[in-house]
Amino acid sequence: MTSQLQQESLRYHTSPRPGKMETLPCKSALTQHDLTMAYSPGVAEPCRLIKENPNHSALYTGKSNLVGVITNGSAVLGLGNIGPYAAKPVMEGKAMLFKMFADIDVFDIELNLQKPEDLIEAIKTMEPTFGAINLEDIKAPECFMVEERLREEMNIPVFHDDQHGTAVISGAALINAAELTNRHIKDMKVVVSGAGAAGIACAKFYMTLGVSRENIWMFDSRGLIWSGRSNLHSSKVQFAQARNCTLEQALKGADVFLGLSTKGILTQDMVRVMADKPIIFACANPDPEINWNAAKAVRPDCIMGSGRSDWPNQINNVSCFPFIFRAALDTSASCINEPMKLAAAQALAKLAQQPVPQEVVNAYGGTQLEFGPNYVIPKPLDPRLIDYLCPAIAEAAMSSGAARALIRDMSAYRQELNNRIERVRSRAKAIVQSYQQA
Repeated sequence: MTSQLQQESLRYHTSPRPGKMETLPCKSALTQHDLTMAYSPGVAEPCRLIKENPNHSALYTGKSNLVGVITNGSAVLGLGNIGPYAAKPVMEGKAMLFKMFADIDVFDIELNLQKPEDLIEAIKTMEPTFGAINLEDIKAPECFMVEERLREEMNIPVFHDDQHGTAVISGAALINAAELTNRHIKDMKVVVSGAGAAGIACAKFYMTLGVSRENIWMFDSRGLIWSGRSNLHSSKVQFAQARNCTLEQALKGADVFLGLSTKGILTQDMVRVMADKPIIFACANPDPEINWNAAKAVRPDCIMGSGRSDWPNQINNVSCFPFIFRAALDTSASCINEPMKLAAAQALAKLAQQPVPQEVVNAYGGTQLEFGPNYVIPKPLDPRLIDYLCPAIAEAAMSSGAARALIRDMSAYRQELNNRIERVRSRAKAIVQSYQQA
Protein backbone atom coordinates (compact mmCIF):
# COMPACT_ATOMS: atom_id res chain seq x y z
CA MET A 1 0.00 0.00 0.00
CA THR A 2 1.44 3.39 -1.00
CA SER A 3 1.88 6.18 1.53
CA GLN A 4 -0.87 8.16 -0.19
CA LEU A 5 -3.28 5.24 0.00
CA GLN A 6 -2.41 4.68 3.66
CA GLN A 7 -3.26 8.27 4.53
CA GLU A 8 -6.46 8.16 2.48
CA SER A 9 -7.51 4.99 4.31
CA LEU A 10 -6.92 6.56 7.72
CA ARG A 11 -8.94 9.65 6.75
CA TYR A 12 -11.76 7.42 5.50
CA HIS A 13 -11.91 5.56 8.81
CA THR A 14 -11.80 8.68 11.01
CA SER A 15 -13.86 11.29 9.17
CA PRO A 16 -16.55 12.54 9.53
CA ARG A 17 -16.88 10.17 12.51
CA PRO A 18 -14.78 7.17 13.57
CA GLY A 19 -15.76 3.77 12.19
CA LYS A 20 -18.02 2.75 9.32
CA MET A 21 -21.40 1.95 10.91
CA GLU A 22 -24.00 3.52 13.19
CA THR A 23 -27.33 2.34 14.59
CA LEU A 24 -30.51 4.29 13.97
CA PRO A 25 -34.16 3.77 15.00
CA CYS A 26 -36.70 2.58 12.44
CA LYS A 27 -39.72 3.69 14.54
CA SER A 28 -40.80 7.16 15.61
CA ALA A 29 -39.56 8.42 18.98
CA LEU A 30 -40.78 12.03 18.86
CA THR A 31 -43.78 12.07 21.19
CA GLN A 32 -44.76 10.78 24.61
CA HIS A 33 -46.97 8.18 22.91
CA ASP A 34 -44.02 7.00 20.81
CA LEU A 35 -41.98 6.45 23.97
CA THR A 36 -44.90 4.63 25.58
CA MET A 37 -44.96 2.24 22.64
CA ALA A 38 -41.18 1.86 22.29
CA TYR A 39 -40.40 1.31 25.95
CA SER A 40 -42.53 1.32 29.09
CA PRO A 41 -45.30 0.25 29.37
CA GLY A 42 -46.01 -0.68 25.72
CA VAL A 43 -42.98 -2.92 25.28
CA ALA A 44 -44.39 -5.36 27.83
CA GLU A 45 -46.94 -6.76 25.38
CA PRO A 46 -44.49 -8.23 22.83
CA CYS A 47 -42.36 -9.44 25.76
CA ARG A 48 -45.32 -11.47 27.08
CA LEU A 49 -46.06 -12.97 23.67
CA ILE A 50 -42.42 -13.91 23.08
CA LYS A 51 -42.25 -15.56 26.51
CA GLU A 52 -45.21 -17.74 25.48
CA ASN A 53 -43.65 -18.53 22.10
CA PRO A 54 -39.97 -17.63 21.51
CA ASN A 55 -40.54 -17.83 17.74
CA HIS A 56 -42.52 -14.59 18.03
CA SER A 57 -39.20 -12.75 18.46
CA ALA A 58 -38.94 -12.89 14.67
CA LEU A 59 -42.20 -10.94 14.45
CA TYR A 60 -41.72 -8.35 17.18
CA THR A 61 -37.93 -7.76 17.19
CA GLY A 62 -35.11 -7.40 14.68
CA LYS A 63 -33.65 -10.83 15.50
CA SER A 64 -34.64 -12.40 12.20
CA ASN A 65 -32.63 -9.82 10.24
CA LEU A 66 -29.67 -9.58 12.62
CA VAL A 67 -26.35 -11.37 12.10
CA GLY A 68 -23.49 -11.54 14.58
CA VAL A 69 -20.12 -11.09 12.87
CA ILE A 70 -17.79 -12.61 15.45
CA THR A 71 -14.00 -12.94 15.63
CA ASN A 72 -11.12 -13.29 18.04
CA GLY A 73 -8.74 -11.66 15.55
CA SER A 74 -6.49 -14.69 15.29
CA ALA A 75 -6.28 -14.84 11.46
CA VAL A 76 -7.18 -11.47 9.92
CA LEU A 77 -6.94 -11.02 6.15
CA GLY A 78 -3.22 -11.03 5.29
CA LEU A 79 -2.38 -9.57 8.70
CA GLY A 80 -2.34 -12.73 10.82
CA ASN A 81 -3.01 -12.90 14.56
CA ILE A 82 -3.48 -9.19 15.28
CA GLY A 83 -6.03 -9.69 18.05
CA PRO A 84 -9.61 -8.55 18.60
CA TYR A 85 -8.99 -4.80 18.93
CA ALA A 86 -7.12 -4.51 15.63
CA ALA A 87 -9.66 -6.81 13.94
CA LYS A 88 -12.57 -4.43 14.58
CA PRO A 89 -12.12 -2.29 11.41
CA VAL A 90 -12.41 -5.45 9.32
CA MET A 91 -15.54 -6.60 11.17
CA GLU A 92 -17.12 -3.16 10.72
CA GLY A 93 -16.32 -3.44 7.02
CA LYS A 94 -18.04 -6.82 6.94
CA ALA A 95 -21.08 -5.27 8.64
CA MET A 96 -21.15 -2.56 5.97
CA LEU A 97 -21.12 -5.15 3.17
CA PHE A 98 -23.95 -7.14 4.77
CA LYS A 99 -26.10 -4.01 4.94
CA MET A 100 -25.35 -2.52 1.54
CA PHE A 101 -25.52 -5.76 -0.46
CA ALA A 102 -28.33 -7.60 1.33
CA ASP A 103 -30.00 -5.21 3.85
CA ILE A 104 -28.89 -7.36 6.78
CA ASP A 105 -28.26 -5.71 10.13
CA VAL A 106 -25.08 -6.65 11.97
CA PHE A 107 -23.52 -6.38 15.40
CA ASP A 108 -19.78 -6.92 15.07
CA ILE A 109 -18.40 -8.65 18.15
CA GLU A 110 -14.68 -8.94 18.85
CA LEU A 111 -13.90 -11.44 21.62
CA ASN A 112 -10.68 -11.46 23.60
CA LEU A 113 -10.71 -15.26 23.75
CA GLN A 114 -8.12 -17.57 22.22
CA LYS A 115 -9.18 -21.00 23.50
CA PRO A 116 -11.74 -22.74 21.24
CA GLU A 117 -13.85 -23.92 24.19
CA ASP A 118 -14.09 -20.36 25.53
CA LEU A 119 -15.14 -19.08 22.10
CA ILE A 120 -17.75 -21.79 21.72
CA GLU A 121 -19.32 -21.16 25.11
CA ALA A 122 -19.36 -17.37 24.64
CA ILE A 123 -20.96 -17.54 21.17
CA LYS A 124 -23.58 -20.06 22.27
CA THR A 125 -24.91 -17.57 24.81
CA MET A 126 -25.72 -15.16 21.95
CA GLU A 127 -28.38 -17.30 20.28
CA PRO A 128 -31.31 -15.27 21.70
CA THR A 129 -29.91 -12.14 20.06
CA PHE A 130 -29.12 -13.25 16.51
CA GLY A 131 -30.82 -14.84 13.53
CA ALA A 132 -27.46 -16.22 12.33
CA ILE A 133 -23.75 -16.17 13.16
CA ASN A 134 -20.93 -15.27 10.75
CA LEU A 135 -17.61 -16.49 12.14
CA GLU A 136 -14.72 -14.46 10.80
CA ASP A 137 -10.93 -14.50 10.88
CA ILE A 138 -10.47 -17.35 13.37
CA LYS A 139 -7.30 -19.32 12.71
CA ALA A 140 -7.09 -22.96 11.65
CA PRO A 141 -7.34 -25.62 12.92
CA GLU A 142 -9.34 -24.13 15.82
CA CYS A 143 -11.90 -22.65 13.42
CA PHE A 144 -13.02 -26.13 12.30
CA MET A 145 -13.81 -27.25 15.83
CA VAL A 146 -15.50 -23.96 16.71
CA GLU A 147 -17.80 -24.01 13.69
CA GLU A 148 -18.59 -27.72 13.93
CA ARG A 149 -19.53 -27.51 17.59
CA LEU A 150 -21.62 -24.37 17.15
CA ARG A 151 -23.48 -25.90 14.19
CA GLU A 152 -24.30 -28.91 16.36
CA GLU A 153 -25.25 -26.99 19.48
CA MET A 154 -27.07 -23.92 18.13
CA ASN A 155 -30.44 -23.71 16.38
CA ILE A 156 -29.49 -20.88 14.02
CA PRO A 157 -27.16 -20.89 10.99
CA VAL A 158 -23.45 -20.69 11.79
CA PHE A 159 -21.18 -20.00 8.82
CA HIS A 160 -17.41 -19.44 8.76
CA ASP A 161 -17.06 -17.24 5.70
CA ASP A 162 -13.28 -17.62 5.41
CA GLN A 163 -13.97 -21.28 4.71
CA HIS A 164 -17.25 -21.52 2.87
CA GLY A 165 -17.53 -18.14 1.17
CA THR A 166 -14.15 -18.68 -0.47
CA ALA A 167 -15.18 -22.21 -1.42
CA VAL A 168 -18.41 -21.06 -3.06
CA ILE A 169 -16.95 -18.20 -5.10
CA SER A 170 -13.88 -20.17 -6.26
CA GLY A 171 -16.15 -23.15 -6.93
CA ALA A 172 -18.27 -21.00 -9.24
CA ALA A 173 -15.12 -19.93 -11.07
CA LEU A 174 -14.05 -23.57 -11.34
CA ILE A 175 -17.40 -24.60 -12.87
CA ASN A 176 -17.06 -22.00 -15.62
CA ALA A 177 -13.32 -22.52 -16.15
CA ALA A 178 -13.99 -26.23 -16.66
CA GLU A 179 -16.63 -25.42 -19.28
CA LEU A 180 -14.39 -22.96 -21.12
CA THR A 181 -11.49 -25.43 -21.25
CA ASN A 182 -13.66 -28.46 -22.13
CA ARG A 183 -12.74 -30.32 -18.95
CA HIS A 184 -14.77 -32.70 -16.81
CA ILE A 185 -14.44 -31.67 -13.17
CA LYS A 186 -14.23 -35.31 -12.08
CA ASP A 187 -11.02 -35.74 -14.12
CA MET A 188 -9.23 -32.62 -12.87
CA LYS A 189 -5.95 -32.74 -10.97
CA VAL A 190 -6.00 -29.94 -8.38
CA VAL A 191 -2.95 -28.65 -6.50
CA VAL A 192 -3.72 -26.60 -3.39
CA SER A 193 -1.13 -24.38 -1.73
CA GLY A 194 -2.35 -23.56 1.78
CA ALA A 195 -4.01 -26.00 4.17
CA GLY A 196 -5.70 -23.47 6.40
CA ALA A 197 -9.41 -22.81 6.81
CA ALA A 198 -10.02 -21.64 3.24
CA GLY A 199 -7.77 -24.20 1.55
CA ILE A 200 -9.35 -27.19 3.25
CA ALA A 201 -12.90 -25.88 2.77
CA CYS A 202 -12.28 -25.22 -0.92
CA ALA A 203 -10.84 -28.69 -1.43
CA LYS A 204 -13.85 -30.27 0.27
CA PHE A 205 -16.24 -28.17 -1.80
CA TYR A 206 -14.42 -29.09 -5.01
CA MET A 207 -15.10 -32.71 -4.05
CA THR A 208 -18.80 -31.79 -3.80
CA LEU A 209 -18.50 -30.43 -7.35
CA GLY A 210 -17.01 -33.75 -8.49
CA VAL A 211 -13.21 -33.58 -8.05
CA SER A 212 -11.81 -36.90 -6.85
CA ARG A 213 -10.11 -36.79 -3.44
CA GLU A 214 -7.17 -38.74 -4.94
CA ASN A 215 -6.67 -35.90 -7.44
CA ILE A 216 -6.22 -33.21 -4.76
CA TRP A 217 -2.59 -32.53 -3.84
CA MET A 218 -2.48 -30.21 -0.82
CA PHE A 219 0.58 -28.39 0.49
CA ASP A 220 1.12 -26.53 3.76
CA SER A 221 4.18 -24.70 5.08
CA ARG A 222 5.95 -28.05 5.63
CA GLY A 223 5.31 -29.42 2.15
CA LEU A 224 2.92 -31.98 0.71
CA ILE A 225 0.35 -33.52 3.01
CA TRP A 226 1.13 -37.23 2.67
CA SER A 227 0.79 -40.37 4.73
CA GLY A 228 4.47 -40.43 5.76
CA ARG A 229 4.16 -37.24 7.79
CA SER A 230 3.65 -37.31 11.54
CA ASN A 231 1.37 -35.13 13.67
CA LEU A 232 -1.07 -34.28 10.87
CA HIS A 233 -4.22 -32.59 12.14
CA SER A 234 -7.40 -34.53 11.41
CA SER A 235 -8.54 -31.78 9.04
CA LYS A 236 -5.50 -32.52 6.83
CA VAL A 237 -5.36 -36.31 7.09
CA GLN A 238 -8.27 -36.72 4.67
CA PHE A 239 -6.13 -35.20 1.89
CA ALA A 240 -2.96 -37.20 2.55
CA GLN A 241 -1.36 -38.65 -0.58
CA ALA A 242 0.41 -42.01 -0.57
CA ARG A 243 3.76 -40.58 -1.69
CA ASN A 244 5.72 -37.37 -1.22
CA CYS A 245 6.72 -34.84 -3.88
CA THR A 246 7.57 -31.17 -4.33
CA LEU A 247 5.12 -28.48 -5.39
CA GLU A 248 6.71 -28.31 -8.85
CA GLN A 249 6.46 -32.07 -9.26
CA ALA A 250 2.80 -32.04 -8.22
CA LEU A 251 2.06 -29.28 -10.73
CA LYS A 252 3.35 -31.35 -13.66
CA GLY A 253 0.26 -31.85 -15.81
CA ALA A 254 -2.03 -30.32 -13.15
CA ASP A 255 -5.27 -28.75 -14.37
CA VAL A 256 -5.80 -26.40 -11.42
CA PHE A 257 -3.65 -24.45 -8.96
CA LEU A 258 -5.48 -23.01 -5.97
CA GLY A 259 -3.37 -20.70 -3.84
CA LEU A 260 -4.43 -19.60 -0.38
CA SER A 261 -0.95 -19.31 1.03
CA THR A 262 1.74 -16.71 0.47
CA LYS A 263 3.20 -14.29 -2.06
CA GLY A 264 5.44 -15.64 -4.82
CA ILE A 265 5.17 -19.35 -4.04
CA LEU A 266 4.07 -20.15 -7.61
CA THR A 267 6.90 -19.56 -10.10
CA GLN A 268 6.80 -19.21 -13.86
CA ASP A 269 8.65 -22.53 -14.21
CA MET A 270 5.88 -24.22 -12.21
CA VAL A 271 3.20 -22.68 -14.41
CA ARG A 272 5.01 -23.87 -17.53
CA VAL A 273 4.64 -27.55 -16.58
CA MET A 274 0.88 -27.40 -15.93
CA ALA A 275 -1.63 -28.88 -18.36
CA ASP A 276 -2.94 -27.02 -21.42
CA LYS A 277 -5.14 -24.07 -20.56
CA PRO A 278 -4.27 -24.24 -16.86
CA ILE A 279 -6.62 -22.80 -14.27
CA ILE A 280 -4.82 -20.65 -11.70
CA PHE A 281 -6.57 -19.16 -8.68
CA ALA A 282 -3.86 -17.23 -6.82
CA CYS A 283 -5.78 -15.85 -3.85
CA ALA A 284 -3.17 -14.89 -1.25
CA ASN A 285 -3.86 -11.43 0.20
CA PRO A 286 -2.74 -8.76 -0.31
CA ASP A 287 -0.17 -10.17 -2.77
CA PRO A 288 -0.98 -13.35 -4.73
CA GLU A 289 1.12 -16.47 -5.24
CA ILE A 290 1.99 -15.24 -8.75
CA ASN A 291 1.52 -11.95 -10.55
CA TRP A 292 -1.07 -11.82 -13.35
CA ASN A 293 1.46 -10.61 -15.93
CA ALA A 294 4.01 -13.23 -14.88
CA ALA A 295 1.51 -16.07 -15.29
CA LYS A 296 0.22 -14.79 -18.63
CA ALA A 297 3.75 -14.26 -19.96
CA VAL A 298 4.54 -17.98 -19.81
CA ARG A 299 1.02 -19.36 -20.28
CA PRO A 300 -1.16 -16.96 -22.29
CA ASP A 301 -3.76 -19.73 -22.44
CA CYS A 302 -4.29 -19.80 -18.67
CA ILE A 303 -7.47 -18.78 -16.85
CA MET A 304 -6.36 -16.81 -13.82
CA GLY A 305 -8.26 -15.47 -10.84
CA SER A 306 -7.08 -13.69 -7.70
CA GLY A 307 -8.36 -11.62 -4.81
CA ARG A 308 -7.45 -8.38 -6.55
CA SER A 309 -10.02 -6.00 -7.99
CA ASP A 310 -7.58 -4.56 -10.57
CA TRP A 311 -7.18 -7.89 -12.37
CA PRO A 312 -9.87 -9.98 -14.10
CA ASN A 313 -11.70 -12.75 -12.22
CA GLN A 314 -11.70 -11.34 -8.71
CA ILE A 315 -12.44 -14.13 -6.24
CA ASN A 316 -14.19 -12.04 -3.61
CA ASN A 317 -16.49 -13.45 -0.92
CA VAL A 318 -18.77 -10.40 -1.07
CA SER A 319 -20.18 -11.93 -4.25
CA CYS A 320 -21.80 -14.68 -2.19
CA PHE A 321 -21.92 -14.38 1.62
CA PRO A 322 -24.51 -11.56 1.90
CA PHE A 323 -26.90 -13.48 -0.33
CA ILE A 324 -26.36 -16.81 1.40
CA PHE A 325 -27.30 -15.18 4.71
CA ARG A 326 -30.21 -13.25 3.14
CA ALA A 327 -31.77 -16.46 1.85
CA ALA A 328 -31.05 -18.33 5.10
CA LEU A 329 -32.76 -15.61 7.14
CA ASP A 330 -35.70 -15.34 4.75
CA THR A 331 -36.37 -19.08 4.99
CA SER A 332 -35.64 -19.18 8.73
CA ALA A 333 -33.10 -21.89 7.94
CA SER A 334 -31.72 -24.02 10.75
CA CYS A 335 -28.32 -24.15 9.04
CA ILE A 336 -26.45 -23.31 5.87
CA ASN A 337 -25.90 -26.72 4.30
CA GLU A 338 -24.09 -28.17 1.29
CA PRO A 339 -27.11 -27.95 -1.06
CA MET A 340 -27.40 -24.22 -0.28
CA LYS A 341 -23.70 -23.61 -0.94
CA LEU A 342 -23.86 -25.65 -4.15
CA ALA A 343 -26.90 -23.66 -5.31
CA ALA A 344 -24.98 -20.42 -4.66
CA ALA A 345 -21.99 -21.57 -6.72
CA GLN A 346 -24.17 -22.76 -9.60
CA ALA A 347 -26.14 -19.48 -9.61
CA LEU A 348 -22.91 -17.47 -9.67
CA ALA A 349 -21.60 -19.54 -12.57
CA LYS A 350 -24.86 -19.11 -14.48
CA LEU A 351 -24.88 -15.34 -13.97
CA ALA A 352 -21.36 -14.99 -15.38
CA GLN A 353 -22.62 -16.51 -18.63
CA GLN A 354 -25.28 -13.81 -19.10
CA PRO A 355 -24.74 -10.49 -20.97
CA VAL A 356 -23.31 -7.87 -18.61
CA PRO A 357 -25.34 -4.65 -18.09
CA GLN A 358 -23.68 -1.39 -19.08
CA GLU A 359 -23.91 -0.08 -15.50
CA VAL A 360 -21.59 -2.88 -14.39
CA VAL A 361 -19.21 -2.18 -17.26
CA ASN A 362 -19.17 1.51 -16.28
CA ALA A 363 -18.46 0.66 -12.63
CA TYR A 364 -15.32 -1.18 -13.75
CA GLY A 365 -13.79 1.48 -15.96
CA GLY A 366 -15.68 0.86 -19.19
CA THR A 367 -13.89 -2.37 -20.16
CA GLN A 368 -16.33 -4.69 -21.91
CA LEU A 369 -17.12 -7.86 -19.96
CA GLU A 370 -18.06 -11.08 -21.71
CA PHE A 371 -18.08 -14.70 -20.58
CA GLY A 372 -14.65 -16.11 -21.33
CA PRO A 373 -11.17 -16.67 -19.80
CA ASN A 374 -11.04 -13.14 -18.37
CA TYR A 375 -14.60 -13.22 -17.04
CA VAL A 376 -15.58 -16.49 -15.35
CA ILE A 377 -17.26 -15.02 -12.26
CA PRO A 378 -19.57 -12.01 -11.87
CA LYS A 379 -18.22 -8.73 -10.58
CA PRO A 380 -18.99 -7.97 -6.90
CA LEU A 381 -20.85 -4.78 -7.90
CA ASP A 382 -23.24 -6.57 -10.27
CA PRO A 383 -26.74 -5.66 -8.99
CA ARG A 384 -28.16 -8.91 -10.39
CA LEU A 385 -26.35 -11.03 -7.77
CA ILE A 386 -29.20 -10.80 -5.29
CA ASP A 387 -31.71 -11.76 -8.02
CA TYR A 388 -29.78 -14.85 -9.07
CA LEU A 389 -28.43 -16.12 -5.76
CA CYS A 390 -31.11 -15.59 -3.12
CA PRO A 391 -33.97 -17.44 -4.88
CA ALA A 392 -31.66 -20.34 -5.81
CA ILE A 393 -30.32 -20.63 -2.26
CA ALA A 394 -33.81 -20.31 -0.78
CA GLU A 395 -35.06 -23.09 -3.07
CA ALA A 396 -32.18 -25.29 -1.92
CA ALA A 397 -32.94 -24.52 1.73
CA MET A 398 -36.56 -25.55 1.23
CA SER A 399 -35.90 -28.68 -0.83
CA SER A 400 -33.13 -29.90 1.51
CA GLY A 401 -35.24 -29.50 4.67
CA ALA A 402 -33.16 -26.71 6.21
CA ALA A 403 -35.95 -24.11 5.83
CA ARG A 404 -38.47 -23.57 8.60
CA ALA A 405 -40.41 -20.95 6.60
CA LEU A 406 -41.52 -21.32 2.98
CA ILE A 407 -41.30 -18.79 0.17
CA ARG A 408 -44.21 -19.64 -2.13
CA ASP A 409 -43.97 -16.85 -4.72
CA MET A 410 -40.41 -16.50 -6.03
CA SER A 411 -41.34 -13.71 -8.43
CA ALA A 412 -42.69 -11.62 -5.55
CA TYR A 413 -39.62 -12.55 -3.49
CA ARG A 414 -37.29 -11.23 -6.20
CA GLN A 415 -39.21 -7.96 -6.32
CA GLU A 416 -39.07 -7.65 -2.55
CA LEU A 417 -35.30 -8.21 -2.60
CA ASN A 418 -34.73 -5.50 -5.18
CA ASN A 419 -37.02 -3.07 -3.36
CA ARG A 420 -35.25 -3.49 -0.04
CA ILE A 421 -31.80 -2.96 -1.60
CA GLU A 422 -33.02 0.18 -3.34
CA ARG A 423 -34.40 1.47 -0.03
CA VAL A 424 -31.32 0.70 2.06
CA ARG A 425 -28.96 2.32 -0.41
CA SER A 426 -31.15 5.40 -0.62
CA ARG A 427 -31.20 5.69 3.18
CA ALA A 428 -27.47 5.12 3.45
CA LYS A 429 -26.77 7.79 0.83
CA ALA A 430 -28.87 10.31 2.78
CA ILE A 431 -27.05 9.52 6.03
CA VAL A 432 -23.60 9.87 4.45
CA GLN A 433 -24.61 13.16 2.83
CA SER A 434 -25.90 14.48 6.17
CA TYR A 435 -22.43 14.01 7.67
CA GLN A 436 -20.75 15.63 4.67
CA GLN A 437 -23.00 18.68 5.02
CA ALA A 438 -22.51 19.03 8.80
